[in-house]
Amino acid sequence: MPVALRRQRVLDARWAARRLNADPGMQDSADLLFADATTLGPLQQLQRDRLEHHLAATRNLDLRANWPARALTLAWLAGLATTGALLLWPATPAERAAAERAAVEASKAEATHYTLVGSQLDIAPPAYTGLPVRTETTLSAQAPEGARLRWRLRFTPQPEALALRLHDGSTLPMRLEGEDWVAEHTLTRSTLYRLVPTGALPLQDDALHRLDARPDQPPQLRVIAPERSLSLRSEGQRQWALEFEASDDHGLGPARLQVTLAQGSGEQVTVTERSLALRGEGEPKQRRYRQSLDLASLGLAEGDDLIVRLEVADNRTPAPQRARSASLILRWPMPPSGESTGMEGLVKKTLPAYFRSQRQIIIDAEALVAEKPRLAADTFLDRSDAIGVDQRILRMRYGQFLGEENAGQPEAPPDEDGEVHSEDDGHDHGDEGGAALGGAISVLEEYGHTHDDAEAATLLDPETRALLKQALDAMWSSEGELRQGQPARALPHAYRALGFIKQVQQASRIYLARVGLELPPIDEARRMTGKREGLGDRRTGLVPAETKDSPVPALWRALESDDTPDLQPFADWLQSNETKLEDPLSLVAALDALRAQPDSPEHRRHLRALLWPLLPPPVAGVAARPAPDTAGAAYLDALTEAPPP
Repeated sequence: MPVALRRQRVLDARWAARRLNADPGMQDSADLLFADATTLGPLQQLQRDRLEHHLAATRNLDLRANWPARALTLAWLAGLATTGALLLWPATPAERAAAERAAVEASKAEATHYTLVGSQLDIAPPAYTGLPVRTETTLSAQAPEGARLRWRLRFTPQPEALALRLHDGSTLPMRLEGEDWVAEHTLTRSTLYRLVPTGALPLQDDALHRLDARPDQPPQLRVIAPERSLSLRSEGQRQWALEFEASDDHGLGPARLQVTLAQGSGEQVTVTERSLALRGEGEPKQRRYRQSLDLASLGLAEGDDLIVRLEVADNRTPAPQRARSASLILRWPMPPSGESTGMEGLVKKTLPAYFRSQRQIIIDAEALVAEKPRLAADTFLDRSDAIGVDQRILRMRYGQFLGEENAGQPEAPPDEDGEVHSEDDGHDHGDEGGAALGGAISVLEEYGHTHDDAEAATLLDPETRALLKQALDAMWSSEGELRQGQPARALPHAYRALGFIKQVQQASRIYLARVGLELPPIDEARRMTGKREGLGDRRTGLVPAETKDSPVPALWRALESDDTPDLQPFADWLQSNETKLEDPLSLVAALDALRAQPDSPEHRRHLRALLWPLLPPPVAGVAARPAPDTAGAAYLDALTEAPPP
């Protein structure tokens, strides 16, 4: 017996570590397997995980010494004799309990891994979501952000302790309740984790498991009425009808309509704000809000702006998310002034808020032609003349891009009797809206500044300028026919103008305003002499582009070769840039899988594919001047060696 005890004392953790270190794959680090996991640092824990993967992949590792045949024979004989005596001896309850414990210990001794035989993951979403509690049998799951998770795991044999280790290095210990290991956790963000048992045996399957946290989305708002963000009050309007639609993934909360009334002009503007609670119609996740505002009770008057905006919250706790709609404006415009005094009136006439489009002019002209049989002659002529005025305003608007005051003036439109009028024919043509607009532009050019002129228009390239000039000529012809009450004859010109405008809108080149080009003066005495004194280097002023130091390109190239890549620099970079990446957990999982099996071609290809979107774009370089051929080099040498004339 003393000999057996001495030999038993030799078989301790140091002996096991010494026997394990005989394997080159253990990298002389077997002592980490017998150390307390809570006392290990991050690098030590990483090395320990690597050793456990190696042990799990190595099936023929034998730590036993040579069998002592004689000692074993004597031991078997003594054991048989002892067993026979025990079988004949009556057992007491305490002895039976001790025998059961011995049987359990024997089963542990026969097992080679800790095996997960049962798993249950209970997911309790936050109460505000209204989602039911569900149970998953897998260790990976998706759950709403803020859900309460509860694990219940069962192993055979039972480990000494068990914990959940998250990919950020934190540890969640599990407690033993009966035969089950239990732990709870609140899911605040997506994470990866693995099971880490404490004991003499490794885990049979220590793969990473993923928990995806689905964030709560803010409410979505849509304005149904009015259709435009800026509306003008119509004559006699007393109500302003508003309609909104809101939706949310887990349910909508209170909604309020923010109403702002802006009165006055210039520096004498006063703002009044109020808030109205709205009750929606529909389901909790999708509601429609309708509200009709009484303009008189709000105090809207001429020159005022009424601004509204809907604000809706969801049911998220403890901090609800809010969404605001775009601002909607109802404007009561000031009455048109018969006279304009000072520069302010001229600017208002020069900068109208809205213009009719060429397509709308065509639609109005076609509608007028269709209604001609039902209209009186005077009414028909007045409506045609009004469309002609709109055509004139649109023509002058596009003419400003060519730097013209009254663009497109081949000739004045003829009168009904066929007489052509001009400015110096002695007739009084009155003060038309277009003339007032032109005069206002002239005043602005005199006291302000213009951004272009007819000779040096720089917004458009020559081809686009030519197209725009043809569009203006077609508009001029269309305007002439409309002003004479001939909308049918104006339509071909209007269609032609629309076609030119579409081509201008699709122009591929738009230039910025041109500035004066000041080239250095040419020294006539040095021309054609070949003298290069005083000439600067073409590369002077070029600074190499700085690229951010990233281990991604080096790892991407290493994975393509057969060499063993160094994964630690990328792991450190990934930990510091995790919040900037779209899916960092997939990278962490792929990196962990490659660490476990460095020679796996599948894991290398998978990680390399994930690294492709992270590669920095190539830096634009300066192309070197092509080297001259033999004749070119001889010519340059001759210029250098030739004496000056």
